[in-house]
Amino acid sequence: MATRVNPNIGRVSGYFLLNLVTGIFWFVLLVTLGAVSVGTAVVWVGLPLGVLTMVLARGAASAERAWLGATLGVDIPRPYRPLPEGATARAKAIAKDPATWRDFSYWLIMLPLGAVEFALTVALWSAVLGTVFLPFYLHWLPATWEVTLPDGTVWLIDSFAKALPVSVAGLLLGVVAYRLLKAMGQGHALLARSLLGPSRYDVLEAKAEHLSASRARGVEAAEAERRRIERDLHDGAQQRLVAVAMGLGRARSKMESDPDAARELIAEAHADAKLAISELRDLARGIYPSVLGDRGLDAALSSLAARSPIPVEVEVDVEPRPPTAVESTAYFTVAESLTNIAKHSGATQARVQVSRTANSVVVEVTDNGRGGAEVRPGGGLAGLADRAATIDGVVVVVSPIGGPTVIRTELPCAW
Repeated sequence: MATRVNPNIGRVSGYFLLNLVTGIFWFVLLVTLGAVSVGTAVVWVGLPLGVLTMVLARGAASAERAWLGATLGVDIPRPYRPLPEGATARAKAIAKDPATWRDFSYWLIMLPLGAVEFALTVALWSAVLGTVFLPFYLHWLPATWEVTLPDGTVWLIDSFAKALPVSVAGLLLGVVAYRLLKAMGQGHALLARSLLGPSRYDVLEAKAEHLSASRARGVEAAEAERRRIERDLHDGAQQRLVAVAMGLGRARSKMESDPDAARELIAEAHADAKLAISELRDLARGIYPSVLGDRGLDAALSSLAARSPIPVEVEVDVEPRPPTAVESTAYFTVAESLTNIAKHSGATQARVQVSRTANSVVVEVTDNGRGGAEVRPGGGLAGLADRAATIDGVVVVVSPIGGPTVIRTELPCAW
């Protein structure tokens, strides 16, 4: 959803005063070049001239987007499709891109629209300033003002005191001018966004591509998690349980012939069984820790910090409680980050801060290590980004050489 535009009145007025000049310049230049290119197309001269016209229209639109952002406060993304290699292919792509023709249409509209906006701006502010300051320059006027009232009497304005009601009327007119120019600025910003920005189809296509990429990364992250659980079960708890079964079998066979050896085998099997239980508990905690579901992020992250080999300061403020998927992603983001810090950073202290904004949960993990961390395919940080992408989250890593390292994860959340 597009955010509401609320431009500054001074910048709006400045934009409308200058927009007529830029509108005339680009209208005359583009229309002239376009007409000449069409007229000379039969002798092939018009083809490169037409391409030049379209490139100029796109360049002017790019400058206008930046100017609109600075004056009207409207952020308009570039709507152009990627250009292929080769001059001929690029020219064809520019000509076939609907955004190019929307740019051209914008400059065709700007001449009449800019004239109207310029005239209204000059007329409104001239009337406001002229009436508000009338008492101060009245005595320099070559004649006095006469106002005929509805009852036919004539009100002669020939002194400072008699001109004060005109100043009050000017102030009221200023309020009207303020609101009208603000509305004009918002309307112009919406028009510019519709013509110079991406179309609804382009926006939906970009969203579809983003969701498709997020889904693919989510599937890969889930598959990697499944393989990790399978590996941990096979290499850990499963081997322990096999050892327990074999030990109990050997103890059973020696129960009558060698009771002492059987008791030793049972004791070993009991120790292996306790280790298997511990490994299964750790594995379950790695899937979804019970403390997270029972007591929330604060308690779960405090538990992580308590098990960390380096001191970790934890600060959590996410009330009201976020959804389960957000909590889980935030928890495992912190868990993986602290693991990486302990293994690779050489840090002596870390800090975890979890906060909320209007529409998201923000997780920041900071350490005072050597820095130099970066997102590499298949690495731990890439895994964090993949996990966050499953709920359309974003991970940003800032880690200059020498530190500190900041891992910031923003997870969308509807409160």
